Amino acid sequence: MLRLTANRGFRFNGRLFVYLFFVAAIFMKLVILHRNLHALYIDMNLLDNLIAIGSILLVSFWTSWLPSRGRGIALGALNVLLTVLIFADLVYYRYFGDFLTVPVLLQTGQVGELGGSIRELIHLADLWLIADWVVWAVVKLVLQWTRGGGGRRRTQLSGYDSRSFSGHSGLGSGSFSPVSFGSAGRRAGGRSFGRLFSGIGVFLLGFALAMGPIRYYTQTWAVGLFENNWWNVSLYNVTGLLGFHYYDASRYLKEHLGGGPKVSAQEQDEIRQWFDEAGQRRIADNELFGAYAGSNVIVIQSEAFMNFMIGKSIGGQEITPNFNKLMDESLYFSNYYHQTGQGRTSDADFSSNSSLHPLPTGSVAVRYPTHTFDMLPQILKTQAGYTADAFHAYEGSFWNRNNMYQAMGYDRFYSKKDFQLDEPLGWSLGDKSFFRQSLDVMAQEKPPFYSFLITLSSHHPYTLPASVQELDTGELKGTILGDYLQAVHYVDAALGEFVEGLKREGLWDQTILAFYGDHDNSITDKAMYEQFLGKSLSDLDMHQILNQVPLLLHLPDSQHAGVYEEPAGQLDLAPTLLHLLGIHSDSYYMMGHNLFADTGTDRAVDRLIVLRSGAFTDGERYYIPSADNLFANGTCYDLASRKTTAVEPCRAPHEEAMKRLRISDQVITSDLIATFRKEDQGAAR
Repeated sequence: MLRLTANRGFRFNGRLFVYLFFVAAIFMKLVILHRNLHALYIDMNLLDNLIAIGSILLVSFWTSWLPSRGRGIALGALNVLLTVLIFADLVYYRYFGDFLTVPVLLQTGQVGELGGSIRELIHLADLWLIADWVVWAVVKLVLQWTRGGGGRRRTQLSGYDSRSFSGHSGLGSGSFSPVSFGSAGRRAGGRSFGRLFSGIGVFLLGFALAMGPIRYYTQTWAVGLFENNWWNVSLYNVTGLLGFHYYDASRYLKEHLGGGPKVSAQEQDEIRQWFDEAGQRRIADNELFGAYAGSNVIVIQSEAFMNFMIGKSIGGQEITPNFNKLMDESLYFSNYYHQTGQGRTSDADFSSNSSLHPLPTGSVAVRYPTHTFDMLPQILKTQAGYTADAFHAYEGSFWNRNNMYQAMGYDRFYSKKDFQLDEPLGWSLGDKSFFRQSLDVMAQEKPPFYSFLITLSSHHPYTLPASVQELDTGELKGTILGDYLQAVHYVDAALGEFVEGLKREGLWDQTILAFYGDHDNSITDKAMYEQFLGKSLSDLDMHQILNQVPLLLHLPDSQHAGVYEEPAGQLDLAPTLLHLLGIHSDSYYMMGHNLFADTGTDRAVDRLIVLRSGAFTDGERYYIPSADNLFANGTCYDLASRKTTAVEPCRAPHEEAMKRLRISDQVITSDLIATFRKEDQGAAR
């Protein structure tokens, strides 16, 4: 930053200083974000620091090619844009445990509609992300003061002139370059060549700093990461934040402008074979097959309705008294897992109706709504003459539901515009009124009908008005967990009223009712759960708490009631309902299990429940993957003892889990079901 001048003194190189200030500022923001992730097995070591610095150089090298004034403006704008991106990633991670992706950014309506939820996720300490703005403002003020005052004041440091700094380095008001070329008297052509070589030099340095460590990682412990990734946090662990966003953007462009991913003929044959075998495992001609053919089907997907509080009380009150009462005459699956990814509610909807895994990034409803899937409402319409309606008292454009529901085969989607907002609560309409108005529509339907309802009142941040709070949450009062329990209690009361309404309308004894939670509540504070449950919790306990949701299945004659402890997941819902209705699912491209089929001898296949993160359970073992994506660094548990065991017993089911995630992704992104159906039609001619 100090360079020798003609008079043998040193002159401060303001342009270099400003660029280094920019690099240091963005680097510190990346460090701040990393320290807020608290991700196991992910640190920020020397190589990660080099990747971060190299990424900053790569994203900003082009500013060296701009003329003097433009460089300051460009770096200032780039600082703001990167700060916004880092802050948005931080807030998004606090809620979803993931990073923003291009598909999510294209769904900005989903983020904008979060409202109060986003406000709850912003912390005062986040102001450190703009600390460099304050520092730079102070520097500018000091420089203006040294130039002003009682005359053209100069501050000397071996020939340093404050004008040489302030006149050519201000953000948005001057030029700066990481390399200084010549004096102000050089010809314009010399300055242009100087800027050109300066930018090239910065690019090459950034490329070496970023790609060197990344190449090292991908040739050692992260082999195959970019081909077989199923978690964005694992990518971040290798590429850093800016590298992750570059990879995500390039992947998106490749998918949508390059014709999408290609699946070889051999891979297609292997995928077909996998689905054929899965279909055979679902066949079970037992007493329940077709036992309820022609029954109405009502599926309720309840927002953030988790399993840990089922049957629990607080302050002497049951939290879910109506759910508990229904358990006495229903099938309760106590080890039922949500299998969602970034799409959360949209993912739960997709997986429960299609029996496919959601995508690792974005939502299928937004990214591939026109692709072909075997959807439950469409199957019921074509195979059994059902009418199919969806109900959700929110904006129809949210998660692209207007388009997706049409593609899924629904006859009608009742969105916010179709409801009378006579009970404004939380995000929209209270669930009590939502159920009541939805039931009014169902009561007019000609049977059999399929109705899919998505509730809303227990959505983050769970702030219900005092007038509807009925629980005494004691020490949890005023905490987010206490507010959550209040919201769940309200939803449970709405469920009780809905059941009474079904009985009053004469629909109860003609209807299969399925009630399940869509995903976790985004509350990860272990101390809160320990306080509520009154016991210490292990990592296994917490992982199951955050991934288990209840499934309650009530049959028209209230038969087969009981607690079913076999592991199950959202992918299992559609084939299970089809079994009860007497519709074989073996010809459909579904990945889930038929929960009424006998369990085979190979639990790693017959009862494997795979989460989008790569975690899985077969009822005997439970595997939690590490953030670095290495199988050996994951944790394998024996569920009988609930203790960690050697990781090797989890290898075979881990390989099957990864296979299933890969197949599901290929089916979705390459529209393979449409391809298979065309091939089948051609072969039948």
